Amino acid sequence: MPSLLQIFLPLFPFFFLVSFSFSHGPFLPKAIILPVNKDLSTFQYVTQVYMGAHLVPTNLVVDLGGSFLWTNCGLTSVSSSQKLVPCNSLKCSMAKPNGCTNKICGVQSENPFTKVAATGELAEDMFAVEFIDELKTGSIASIHEFLFSCASTALLQGLARGAKGMLGLGNSRIALPSQLSDTFGFQRKFALCLSSSNGAIISGESPYLSLLGHDVSRSMLYTPLISSKDGVSEEYYINVKSIKINGKKLSLNTSLFKMDEEGVGGTKISTISPFTSMKSSIYKTFIEAYEKFAISMNLTKVESIAPFELCFSTEGIDVTKVGPNVPTMDLVLQSEMVKWRIYGRNSMVKVSDEVMCLGYLDGGVNQKASIVIGGYQLEDNLLEFNLGTSMLGFTPLSMAETSCSDFMFHSVSKDSSFDS
Repeated sequence: MPSLLQIFLPLFPFFFLVSFSFSHGPFLPKAIILPVNKDLSTFQYVTQVYMGAHLVPTNLVVDLGGSFLWTNCGLTSVSSSQKLVPCNSLKCSMAKPNGCTNKICGVQSENPFTKVAATGELAEDMFAVEFIDELKTGSIASIHEFLFSCASTALLQGLARGAKGMLGLGNSRIALPSQLSDTFGFQRKFALCLSSSNGAIISGESPYLSLLGHDVSRSMLYTPLISSKDGVSEEYYINVKSIKINGKKLSLNTSLFKMDEEGVGGTKISTISPFTSMKSSIYKTFIEAYEKFAISMNLTKVESIAPFELCFSTEGIDVTKVGPNVPTMDLVLQSEMVKWRIYGRNSMVKVSDEVMCLGYLDGGVNQKASIVIGGYQLEDNLLEFNLGTSMLGFTPLSMAETSCSDFMFHSVSKDSSFDS
């Protein structure tokens, strides 16, 4: 991933961050933007931020439901500006600690790919990202005391090559969206736009017109974000009422979709799962129905290719702006008028020139969520998470004949920076 600061620093060896108070309104960043690349060997989504006194470029795997940023602090020389957070402090309580060691606040960091977890020290340090000001990108905004966890090297196993940790975007007090909101006065909302190559995370205002060339916000639909009764979950769930294929509702017990008081059930949105998975009871009905509709559209079934169960020949299949001409799937939300439609671009995975497979997996009987919407199905959909109103906005960019890879980034300006 190209480093914006690597472009900037050789030209300007002493990187001065100019401070502005909040009274200087025109100089405040309108929004923060982070580039996101898909690692094709792991199907993980990787972003880059800048950390430490020297603002070292740091690659992190994006975890939509993660509680905070964790990184292995020992991989580089310890930053002179890094400080450990003491126990019994306000910052420690914000992080929901799981213990203290030598009077230092400890938080549990987890690698969701390997399921390995370990307690790390809560720390704070300089943190910088690119910001958008006056409809332009290319300037750097920094936070002096950004909270994160110094995690064990063991947690790095299974991450994309070069990744030094994970960036949490969950609904917690010290996840990135909340810290940006607290520092820069943004609304507590952010947008996620993934693609098979490049995408973006945006926090703050929504300058989609300037960054995509289309005001796609006008086509957004909205649905409530839900949580368990105890409100503990920091991940993002929506309430799916039913599933349709080519407009026909599947015969499924609606209780299968509901979230119970323990937080079991519901539909989770995830950047960790590469493909959408369903509990076995839902998957079986879905896959059988999809096959029938596909055959009725003259698709030719071929031998399955792991991990996919249902595969088809690509011969003679028309390709439209929304992907291969195959059955559409609707996740019906709070009403029949609000549905998340999934077209061929997000349904079919091309495994060779001759074969494409339906990109949905059997999550088994013990999967906690009824449905987990994975990364492939999220790609080229603009998702806007509003934590203040607990609403999710969504729209497929393919309908506007654009994509998440069309976000426009610029080189860092040599004389335009903002310091919190």
